[in-house]
Amino acid sequence: MKTSTSKGKHGIQWTARIQLDLNFTDDLAILSRAREQMQTTSESEASVSVGIIIHKSKSKILKYNTEDTNPITIDGDSAT
Repeated sequence: MKTSTSKGKHGIQWTARIQLDLNFTDDLAILSRAREQMQTTSESEASVSVGIIIHKSKSKILKYNTEDTNPITIDGDSAT
């Protein structure tokens, strides 16, 4: 997973003049065709390393056009 803080950068270059500061990140979308790709710990590990806390009670999972009923978990707890 490529992070925005790699190589000493602290944000995402949005345009040539504007950089998105991730110190105030509020929303994260993980898009995937496979559940296995969404069920990962790397986002949690990366967020903790830069001081971002994932609130399980505020996290939402949207499944679209899938028959997979297995839950996505965050730190072992099922996310809704």
